[in-house]
Amino acid sequence: MNPAAALLVIVLLVAATTGLGLIWRRRQGRVASRAGASAIVTVSARELGIDPSVVDTSFGADATLLQFSTEFCAKCPGTSTLLRQLADARTGVRHVDVDLTHRADLARRFNVLQTPTTLVLDGAGRVRSRVGGVPNRAALNAELDDLAGAPRPAG
Repeated sequence: MNPAAALLVIVLLVAATTGLGLIWRRRQGRVASRAGASAIVTVSARELGIDPSVVDTSFGADATLLQFSTEFCAKCPGTSTLLRQLADARTGVRHVDVDLTHRADLARRFNVLQTPTTLVLDGAGRVRSRVGGVPNRAALNAELDDLAGAPRPAG
């Protein structure tokens, strides 16, 4: 391969990698709404491997901030603090942290590809939105405002 062609290939690879990295970085922390999703996913405490008789993990009446983390995640403690503050500032909102370190089944079930990952559940335990990476506080507040204004499911 001549040097000009090799240099062109290197420049194209660097440009493509940079572009993909910028797209990935821009998506981190953004709330992806599931309102238009065709399949509604419902989450229960028992499904997460949490025994409600042992630990009080009832979900929030209006919303639950369900955080998936691992022992090795450097950003998870800060995310946990942020989500706890958001939940404490609102009535009817709970924060639940699930450690996936030894629960690959849950990571597959909820398609968790990175930690932290946060699911925003409505009062019935349905997944309304998802955040990959450290969540944006303002975006989560807006999502919680939307859920608080939404009518509660019957039953």
